[in-house]
Amino acid sequence: MRKIIVFAAVTLFSIQFQFAQNVQGVLLSDTGNISVVKVWGTHSERGFATGYLLGEKIKSIYTGYIMPAFGSYLATAKTIIQQSQHLKIDPAYMEEAKAIVNGMSFAGIDVTGFDSLDVLVANSFLDLQNLSYFQNLQLDNGCSSLMSWGEATNGTALDGKSVIARHLDWSTNASIINNQAMVIHIPSEEDEQPWLLIGFAGQISALSGVNSSGLSAFQHMLSDFSGSGTLNKAYEPIWFSLRKALEKKDFNNDDQQNVLDIKDVLLQNPNGYADGYIVTALGSSEAIEDSLIALVAELAPNLPRFTFRGNEYTDNLPGDNLYAANNSIKRNDAHNYCSRYNAVVTGVEDGKLIGEEENWEIMKTRSNSGSGNIQFMQFIPELNKLNLSVYKNAIPAYLNEPMSYDLSLLFSQINSDNLTSCDKSEPFNIYNKTSDTYIFEINDPKYIPAIFSVYDIAGRKIQSITSEKALLEADLSIFAKGIYIVTMKSKGLPALSKKIIR
Repeated sequence: MRKIIVFAAVTLFSIQFQFAQNVQGVLLSDTGNISVVKVWGTHSERGFATGYLLGEKIKSIYTGYIMPAFGSYLATAKTIIQQSQHLKIDPAYMEEAKAIVNGMSFAGIDVTGFDSLDVLVANSFLDLQNLSYFQNLQLDNGCSSLMSWGEATNGTALDGKSVIARHLDWSTNASIINNQAMVIHIPSEEDEQPWLLIGFAGQISALSGVNSSGLSAFQHMLSDFSGSGTLNKAYEPIWFSLRKALEKKDFNNDDQQNVLDIKDVLLQNPNGYADGYIVTALGSSEAIEDSLIALVAELAPNLPRFTFRGNEYTDNLPGDNLYAANNSIKRNDAHNYCSRYNAVVTGVEDGKLIGEEENWEIMKTRSNSGSGNIQFMQFIPELNKLNLSVYKNAIPAYLNEPMSYDLSLLFSQINSDNLTSCDKSEPFNIYNKTSDTYIFEINDPKYIPAIFSVYDIAGRKIQSITSEKALLEADLSIFAKGIYIVTMKSKGLPALSKKIIR
């Protein structure tokens, strides 16, 4: 049984912030080996909040993974980012990176020797490592994705709706697995829309991402490509391209949100990309045409730079299904089918009756990479549903129980009216005394005695306390950081709830 994450309380109950109000973000949860953060505002405001909330984890992954990987080449990598003729990054993302460092500093983290260029290196290292300055850094990820829609999901509960399951395969370096993050962006810019990334602390780009319009994009390595990028080509880092496609309300201005937005973002880069990549993209089946619902892109810095595959191409998978791992299929008509590809073909059978569970199970049993499976996720656009499991306790993601997120709640707008102090007209209020101690206050003696119950965001009761007086001091130091719901029950009063954030 999948655990359901209920974020309705975030919008229904008053929010008690324990940090300065100019930090436009909140830590929704920090359990299960992944931090879930929601940030809002401009690029700079979102960057500042990300740095403030995830600063320690950002520093950990940088010092434990990025710095050792680049070693003596790190200064060169930062210079390449700064010069921009080799790799080109939009100014908005550069400002966001600066704001991350400022947010980290505001949180009291020592950022000596760490600047915005370090943040951008961490978001562009796949592209950097294939330029001639860098060789054998061995930072590649693996990954695989299976998309099903239309006739493939007819006859199941999905009833023709689209679904994608995706593995992220990478290093089990402690700095990687201990600093996984989901960052939900609620932009204030008029031409942008809510979107989220699933990756690691410090990422401001999309390795795996979805948006509020039901569009998703995921990056893989094209491992059978053996060339290298060329200097002075102003390549856009692949993860920033995918962010741009997801974050813009309608990148190609065709009044539609579908995989053509992903395709057109990629084609905007005439020199291709600095390394060989695969991108899988899925949108809602409401787009009707197969070519607008699902797409696999095979990319390289050498000709052919762009190869796009849909279900019209003969790729051994029947019907409305597309699969990609790490080899060329359509590019140069290579048909380089790996063992995982062939295993998935067997699992798909005739390509029909692939529902949510079947899509997940095929990928779980036939496409996992074993111990290097860091994240395993599934996105169903029309159900606003995201299922996610991650590597934890030395157990790869595909063997862990997934959490299920309601994206309509994750992407809900922040209501500034909820960001208020306690109201004495309410039956009870909650105050911070310290970071670990909370005061539960009953505002009317007729509600005494009362029972206070504390629940986590999965709805599990963690603690119950009976109060025989107006003020109850509660020590929550044993609780992990995250969001909790406090419910008060008293004779003659319906159960009332408020949210607290640790």
